[in-house]
Amino acid sequence: KYETGMNRVSASRLWDIAGALSVPIEFFFEGLEAGAKPEDATLPGDILGDKEALELVRSYYAIPENQRRRLFELARVLSDAA
Repeated sequence: KYETGMNRVSASRLWDIAGALSVPIEFFFEGLEAGAKPEDATLPGDILGDKEALELVRSYYAIPENQRRRLFELARVLSDAA
């Protein structure tokens, strides 16, 4: 299904594939430099060292993909409004 393009690879599955192949996630994105950071990097350097942030990420990926996508869009709208 993935090879023919009938199904897209979810972000969490892409993360798993990168881990299994021991390559950085940037490997799968054409033109994206390894370790490239967005110009507006407002996150703390050790975001996944924060227990609350790690719990949030784990909870996020436990949500079914279609609901996760909607939650992501809601979070994006709310962060733009802040």
